Amino acid sequence: MLIFFIVWNVIPLFWLLGLSFYKYVLVLGEPIRFIGLANFTEIFSSFEIWHALSNTFLFVLIGAGTQTVLGIFLGFIFWGSKDLPGRRIALTLFFTPMILAPLATGSFFTLIYDPMFGILNYFINGLFGITIDFLGSRAWAFPAVLIVDTWMWTPFMTLMTLAALGAVPKAELEAAEIENLSWYKRLTKVILPHSKFILMLGILLRTIDSFKSMDLIFNMTRGGPGNATELIGLTLYRQAFNAFTMGKASALAIISLFIAIAFTSIYLYVLKRKEAAA
Repeated sequence: MLIFFIVWNVIPLFWLLGLSFYKYVLVLGEPIRFIGLANFTEIFSSFEIWHALSNTFLFVLIGAGTQTVLGIFLGFIFWGSKDLPGRRIALTLFFTPMILAPLATGSFFTLIYDPMFGILNYFINGLFGITIDFLGSRAWAFPAVLIVDTWMWTPFMTLMTLAALGAVPKAELEAAEIENLSWYKRLTKVILPHSKFILMLGILLRTIDSFKSMDLIFNMTRGGPGNATELIGLTLYRQAFNAFTMGKASALAIISLFIAIAFTSIYLYVLKRKEAAA
């Protein structure tokens, strides 16, 4: 396992870090040239990259936040309906979206959003007499993509919530019921102390995954219209595989890595503070 980790993680990471200090453009045929921090300074002075970063943070904040709230809410509903008939079938169908490939989901919703023959515009036109170009409008493209991402990954947070609730000892729940504690006290005194780590892990995973999201956006809008849905993952892809500026792409990847590490550190700090307070 250690050899596997070094070969597939540590060595590529150091190679990426070293390449970020060089000017390396694949299509020019020029030798690799050391330029120090020039790639980083060019990135930090680029309006397009700052715009992509702002879009990405907004995407993470709204997307991961909405998925967390909905996932926890639905998780409690499924947790409290263990004896309802058809629960297993409902859970199976509910978890289907996160199993689908993002490219397939993007193609599917692109057809739904289509202004000419999409089923969504069919109903909107029938009800209100208007047609909305969801993916071709700057006002609608970002919310439309966020809705698809929420549809895909809310089941994941529901699954994490069910796993977190499954970690709560039944004896403590039964004792809380015997003591006739209110739902608020059961939640804060019994459920959260045992389930907070798994919930925070789920939020962390969704935050990092949303931050590096690319394939769904690429398939649905290509970052458009204009740069309305341009995310940092898509910008990184363009730098590496459209412009072939491998040095600059490596620098942007390193910056993205440090942002992901910062997210992780913040979540771990919050979790440790809660444990210390408890």
